[in-house]
Amino acid sequence: MTLAFNPLHPLFAAEASTIDLRAVRDAATLAAIRAGMDRYGVLVFRDQPFTDEEQLDFAQRFDGKLHTQTSQAVLVKSRLGTEALSDISNVGPNGEILPPNDRRRMGSLANRLWHTDASFVNPPGRYSLLSARVLPAASPNTEFACMRAAYDALDAEMKKTIEHLKVHHSIAYSRETLGFEFTPEEKEKLKGVAQPLVRTMKDGRRSLYLAAHASSVIGMSLAEGRLLIRELMEHATQPCFVYSHAWRERDLVIWDNRTTMHRARPFDDVKLRRELRRTTTLDIEPATVA
Repeated sequence: MTLAFNPLHPLFAAEASTIDLRAVRDAATLAAIRAGMDRYGVLVFRDQPFTDEEQLDFAQRFDGKLHTQTSQAVLVKSRLGTEALSDISNVGPNGEILPPNDRRRMGSLANRLWHTDASFVNPPGRYSLLSARVLPAASPNTEFACMRAAYDALDAEMKKTIEHLKVHHSIAYSRETLGFEFTPEEKEKLKGVAQPLVRTMKDGRRSLYLAAHASSVIGMSLAEGRLLIRELMEHATQPCFVYSHAWRERDLVIWDNRTTMHRARPFDDVKLRRELRRTTTLDIEPATVA
């Protein structure tokens, strides 16, 4: 099966030619998709009418084991019946839109912060696959930032400064910045891990590894570390590094969490129904870090 990619941004992101991913089982096509991910970091596949089971099946064929250690799993049992399928929606178990003060809704507001999926656990996330199931008429975009291009644009002094640094990532931290509160038991389950600030990909390109989950730089004072993280986040999310995806129903967007950040944009989520499903694969290949 021949697969082509049409670039959506000068630096990264592309839309794939017509294909039904549910039927993709041959090694050559799966390899072509992985090669597209290596090149573009974000791939858009239109008209993918996945069921939950079909999405889980494709994600496993595409990249193996799936991530299940989410903050949602700590807070509440998934209405979807499996923690391998993240419920990126504003509806409850009975399909009702969540009220403004619902704890699930309050936790999901942090998706509007620039972040990287599953950087707060080891192994972290590699690819995320997000399927649009139900969209409001005025559906918000999702923005992606190219972290390889952002690294390339740093000056030599900054590259030297950050070359061997490690950063502590915690999903509890990113949500607490918005006022979300966790019990001591929940915080213990979400205590986080250290990750390299710069990752080197298999093609030799380097990428910043950042997220709103980044709480401190190991070996730096808390203040200096957070200032460095903020400076790098502001640098990496300049408009020149950002692709904004306008969703259509049945879109499947795949992104590489090692080379991109992303964030949801706001909409009237206490009135308008929106449902997406996300699967995230584990980055279990030996990582080469700077």
